[in-house]
Amino acid sequence: MMSVDIPAVSELLPHSGHMVLLDRVLSVDEETLCAEVLIHAGSVLAGADGVGAWVGIEYMAQAIAAHAGFHARQRGQPVKVGFLLGSRKYESTVPLFAMGSVLQVHVQRALQGDNGLGAFECRIDAQQDGRTLTLASATVTVFQPDNVNEFLKDGSAV
Repeated sequence: MMSVDIPAVSELLPHSGHMVLLDRVLSVDEETLCAEVLIHAGSVLAGADGVGAWVGIEYMAQAIAAHAGFHARQRGQPVKVGFLLGSRKYESTVPLFAMGSVLQVHVQRALQGDNGLGAFECRIDAQQDGRTLTLASATVTVFQPDNVNEFLKDGSAV
């Protein structure tokens, strides 16, 4: 992992306010990123017992976006909007991420095309009884166009 200062996660994402679901980035390098999510009563989409595991796909997508945002900033470029295209084999071993859980969201680039298409192997881990348990995993496909406004206007940037 890179030994560099990691900015606040809100500086790495094109999201703002309550839509920033990650709490902080723990580590990042050219191919990977690990972010932390604390599940608490104020968490977006939290119920009485925690956050539904289906939200894990958004935690993964935001970790991928933070990875892209970090590297954009390293190149002196602005953080850009990207799109979650889909996932393969999203599997969760739990129905929800329990209140009080500390999640580690790991993303690793599997492939990246020059056209902005990418795929990442993702997993969400938590510590329980001194062991690391994988609570969810997926392959997530994303797209980051060079110019989001042109892409949204005519959809021909792919």
